[in-house]
Amino acid sequence: MPDNFEVIVQREATYAILRTEGYINNTGGEKIARECYKMLDDGIGVFILNLAKSPIVNSVGIAVLIELIERVREDGDKVIFCNCTPVIAKTFKIMGLTQYAELYENEKEALANIRS
Repeated sequence: MPDNFEVIVQREATYAILRTEGYINNTGGEKIARECYKMLDDGIGVFILNLAKSPIVNSVGIAVLIELIERVREDGDKVIFCNCTPVIAKTFKIMGLTQYAELYENEKEALANIRS
């Protein structure tokens, strides 16, 4: 698969939405992590990763996401996933990511849960 991967960042005062497009492998995972780490340093604490246009995540991509979750949680903040394919959602549950990161059906649900 090609390494064409895009991350569109919508930054708000206390959270950011990262909309991904493409295969989340080492390249994609690292782009997501780089964006989040920059914002963590600026005080953003909640990251919503909308994976609607990322139908595949490989094991290296998952490893990078796990590192991201650990780093974000160290600061008492959180990572939220939404719009995952059923296979990705099931994989995240099996791998235990959902014990440390939240998973919502869509972006609207994710936003409602950070604002409540």
